[in-house]
Amino acid sequence: MSGEPYAGMPTALRELLMRLREASRTAVAQGRRLTVINVRESFETLSRAYLTRVPDVAVVRDEVIPGPDYPVPVRIYHPDPGQALPAALFIHGGGHVAGNVAMYDAIARKLALAARRVTVAVEYRLAPECPYPAGLNDTMTCAKQLFGTLDQLDLGYMSRLALIGDSGGGALSATIAHRAQYEPGLDIERQVLIYPSLDYTLSKDSVAAFGEGCLLERQRILWLFDAYLRNHENRRAVSPLFMDLTRDYPPTLVITPQCDPLRDEGIAYVRRLEQHGIAARHLLMPGLVHAYLNLEDLVPEACRCTYEAIGRFLRD
Repeated sequence: MSGEPYAGMPTALRELLMRLREASRTAVAQGRRLTVINVRESFETLSRAYLTRVPDVAVVRDEVIPGPDYPVPVRIYHPDPGQALPAALFIHGGGHVAGNVAMYDAIARKLALAARRVTVAVEYRLAPECPYPAGLNDTMTCAKQLFGTLDQLDLGYMSRLALIGDSGGGALSATIAHRAQYEPGLDIERQVLIYPSLDYTLSKDSVAAFGEGCLLERQRILWLFDAYLRNHENRRAVSPLFMDLTRDYPPTLVITPQCDPLRDEGIAYVRRLEQHGIAARHLLMPGLVHAYLNLEDLVPEACRCTYEAIGRFLRD
C-alpha cells in the first residue's frame, strides 16, 4: 500500500500504524498465523495502551439478564440516579471474536455521560466457541428483557430504548433493529452505529483501498467472519446492509472513519435508509481508522467530537 491513505492522518496515529505494519510483516515472515489467543490479545493490548481516560459515573453495577438458554452478564451505567433517564443498550465491537465489557468500560462510561442515558453494556458470547447466532441471541435477549431487569433495580429510567454498537457490535445492533420491525413490544427509539460491520460479503471498494496497513486488515476481517459464521450461513442474508427495511426502522446515526475498510458499507447503509424514507445521519471522520475510540489517547479531539455528536443525536 502506498503512503497516500496516511495523508492527513494525525502524526501519532500514523506512527502507530507504521509500527504495527512492520511488526505484522515480521510476524508473518516468522510463520505466525492468526489464532483466537493472539487476535484477542492484540486488541486488548492496544485498548489498554491508548484508552486510559476513565471518567466517573455515579452508578456502575453488574447484573445478569436471564435468557432462554444463557444468562447474559451486563454492566449498567447510570449517570444521574436521581433522574429517570432513557436507556441505551451498548454492544461492543471486536469482530464477534474479541472484546468484552471490561475492555470497553471507559467507552461505555463516556457514552452514558454524553447521551445521559442508563447505558447497559452486554457481555455477549463470542465466537468461535459460540458462533452465530449465539451472540446475536444474547443481545436480542437483552433488548427484549432490559426494562424488566431495570424494574427490579432501584434505578430511575424511562421506557425509551436506543441501540449503540461499534464494529461487530454495530452489526448486532443493526440486526436487532431490523428484527424489531417485526417484533411486537420491542420499540427501538434511535440507533448509533460506530464504524459498523454491515456487509459480511465485503463487497465495497473501501475494503481494497484500506484493507492493508490501516489497523483493520482484510485478511483479519475474513478470519473473523470465518470464526463467526461457521455453519455455512448465507453471508449476504445475514448482512444488515441487505436486510429488509420498513418505516418502523429507527432514526440512525452512522459514524465512519475515512481510512476504514468498512467505510463504504456504512455510507451505503445510510443511503439505503434514506431511500426508504428513514431518518439517517452520516458523520465522516477524516484521517481516522477503524476502532479509533479504542485509541483515544492518540486522537483525543476526534473522540471528544464523536461523543458530542452521539450525545446530541440521542438527546434530540
